Parts: sequence; structure tokens; C-alpha cells
Amino acid sequence: MKFHALFGALALACAPAAHADATPADMKTSPDLLTSTSTSTSTSTTTSAASATASSTSTDLPGDTSGRTSGRTSGRTSTGTFTDTLAKAIADGKSLSGLRLRHEGVRQDGKALDAHATTLRTLLGWQTAPVQGFALGAQLIHVGVLNDDYDNGDRGVVQPGKASYPRIADPDYTAINQLYIDWSGLTGTRLRAGRQSVKLDNVRFIGNVEFRQVMQVYDGLSVENKGLLPDTTLFAAQFDKLTQVSTLKQDVNISIINARHALSPTESLTGYGYFVDWHAASLAATSTQTLGARLDGSRALTADWKLQYTAEYAQQTPYANGASSIDNHYSRLGAGAQYGSWYLRVDQEVLSSNGSKAFQTPLGTNHLFQGWADLFLSTPTEGIRDSFISAGGKQGEFALLSEYHWFHADRPFALQTGGTGRRYGQELDLSASWSRGRWMARVEYARFREGDPYSGARKRDTDKLWLTGMYTF
Repeated sequence: MKFHALFGALALACAPAAHADATPADMKTSPDLLTSTSTSTSTSTTTSAASATASSTSTDLPGDTSGRTSGRTSGRTSTGTFTDTLAKAIADGKSLSGLRLRHEGVRQDGKALDAHATTLRTLLGWQTAPVQGFALGAQLIHVGVLNDDYDNGDRGVVQPGKASYPRIADPDYTAINQLYIDWSGLTGTRLRAGRQSVKLDNVRFIGNVEFRQVMQVYDGLSVENKGLLPDTTLFAAQFDKLTQVSTLKQDVNISIINARHALSPTESLTGYGYFVDWHAASLAATSTQTLGARLDGSRALTADWKLQYTAEYAQQTPYANGASSIDNHYSRLGAGAQYGSWYLRVDQEVLSSNGSKAFQTPLGTNHLFQGWADLFLSTPTEGIRDSFISAGGKQGEFALLSEYHWFHADRPFALQTGGTGRRYGQELDLSASWSRGRWMARVEYARFREGDPYSGARKRDTDKLWLTGMYTF
């Protein structure tokens, strides 16, 4: 199926119209999103109590031209006018800069040594204000490694001499992180061309993996509209290159369609289609199309109490050169209660298996799902059923977040000791953070304990600790 025509039709059809943006409720997310300095396209701009400490960073869509300069200044030459206009666009722009210092420690059964990574990520960038509807954004990234006691997974492989260490996927790296041109000449519409960060919904399927020091960014064209349809945000994109957190740059054809309709200011219904065609010979057979729908929100019961809920389903089948055996589904059901800024909820997420293939989310911010220990970034062949409870909230400048997961296979797997089992294990995740203005500090801990010894990629006992400090400027 070709999406270039549909993409172009959407861009041309985005006529000016008034629109009030909505705020979907449930978004289980990393506290890093609280102070993210990446400029991201996002159809989700706020979060529920399920992540009461965090919010997704997104670029607002200009709704009028009141902030634009006309380019006519009495008594000035055309050269002077252009220079003044450019200077004003830069001065009226916004920073995309920040520093993030982090120490991550990992102890994992089966590895002879503990891993310790101290890294500093520097983002330096700026986005201009619009001039005649056009704006420019540019951002450099540098990840400096302050010690070398870990396998950094650079380019997706074990580093020489580091096989005895657990992996911490934060290699040293310097590059252009984002470089794009925006056009907002139509009310409620923004076209973006170039390298960009993208986050959709709860970043389960499309995200920028900004928890890691090297972010995932996309090269291509995207369009977002608020106003073509009442109370609906439309997003479409066509990307041809992907930079992953391992620093690998993949040639890929990614087509995205996402439509979110606001049922109320805190409730939404989203339909989406994600089409991924990997060009690398080693990945071509994993090319997929994913079609799904998501109902998510919170509803006030009293002045203090709210009901939270999430229901989502998606089907994944082959796309382009994808293997014919790809045929699986995704589901999530959850509900909870929120009192003030504090919440408690219960959820189950299923990534099914048909025996030979399992549902995969290769473009998602997978660190935020199925536990923070990152043992299920790729779904095992037997699939996974993650039943978990989460609780947290915010008091003043402090925020707390906790989760407990029970991981089971969707189908029985072979045990190393013989026979079959289903229990991958259990995990406890804890986070405490403090934020004030441009500053943020956080401590996080993940503790995974193995269940039945899986004969495939065994999920061994793992403890992880993160200490993070961040300053945006």
C-alpha cells in the first residue's frame, strides 16, 4: 500500500479551522519526559495520574500569524529589513538545550562483573520563531563517557573486552541530533521536513527513547493538523532513515498515520496505522504493519476522585518483505483511581505469540514498558503477558512512582531443566524525583527476579540503579 498520495492529500486538505486540543489520560512514561529538551511531534501533550510526575514535550501548532513579522519597516533597506527579521526570529525562538548527568549501575546474574556507567549528555539547540510561516530547528548532541566499566552496545554489538559486563546502552556519541524546517502557513497545521524527534500517544509504538542518552530520531517529512476534523488531531509521516540509541543508522521506509479524537478534555479515542519496511537484509523479514485503536482517559467522579481507564487493541501482520508467519495481536486493559495528584491502578498488557513469531514494537520507547530493567525490549518468541500495578503522585517539588510486574509467557516455553514453563519472573520498580525550575534530580531502582529458567534468551536476576541530574537552558 502506498502512502505518499495519502500523505500529500492530508497536507493539502489541512485548511484553517479553530481547534481546542485535548489531553488523553493514561501515559505510563519515564520521568525524563518531565524536563525533556527534545522538540517532538506528539499527539499527546499531558499525562494522567498513571504518570503524574511527567509530561510529553511537544511543539505547539501556531494558530495565527500575529507573531510573524511583515518584512516592511519604514526607512530601512531590504537588506536591513531581512537582517532585522532574521535577528528577531532567532531572538523570539526557543532553546533546545540541556545537560543530563547520569550514573547507572547494573548487577546481573551470569555476568562476572558489575557494570558502572557515568555519562554526560549535552544537547545544544535552538528553534527560531516563524518567519512567513517558516521556522528552523537545529540541535547537536554529545554523549561523553566518564568511565568505561560496561558494555555500551555501540552499533548493537558487544564491545571488545566487555563481554563480562552487563550492557548499558549509552555509547559515546557526537552528531546532529535534530535539523528540520517547519512550515505553519495554514492555521492549525505544521509541516516538518528533516531529522526530527517523534512521540505519539504513550510512545508504546512510536517514540524517541529519550531515557537513553542517545535518542532515537527520524529523517523525513511529517504533518500534524488540529482543525481539519472537529476535536481531532491528525498526524502523518513518511521517514526513510532511523538513528537508533545504539548509534546505528537504519535505511527504512516508515509510514505513519495517527488520528486522535478528543471525547472530552481528559478522554480520547485514537486510531493508528504504522508500516515499517526495513531495508537491511538481516531485518527485512521483520517488516510489519500494525493497525490499532486506543481508548484512554480519566473521568471525574467527585471533586477529588477520578476514574482512570485504558483499553487498546492492535493487529500486526507482514508488510513489504515481512515473513508470512507474522500474525499477532497486542492488547492492554487497565483501570485505576486517582485522588488529587495520587493514583493507584491495575493493568495487563499482552504481546501475543503464534508459536513462531511474537508481536514486536521496534520503534517504541520500550524502556517504559514491561519493567525498567529492560529485559523485554524485544518480545520473546513465546510472547508476554505483563500484569502490573502502579502507584504514585506528586507533592510540591517531589514525585514518587512505583510499579510491580508479574511476567508470564503467552505460550509455554521450554525450560533449561526440561519440561515447559510460563513464568518469566517478577519485577519491582521505584522512582523518586525532585524538580525546581530548570533543575531536576532523580533516583530510580529496578529489581527483576527470574521465574522459570527460560531455555531461549534467559531472563536472569538483575538489579539496576540510576542517579540522574538534569539542567535545561
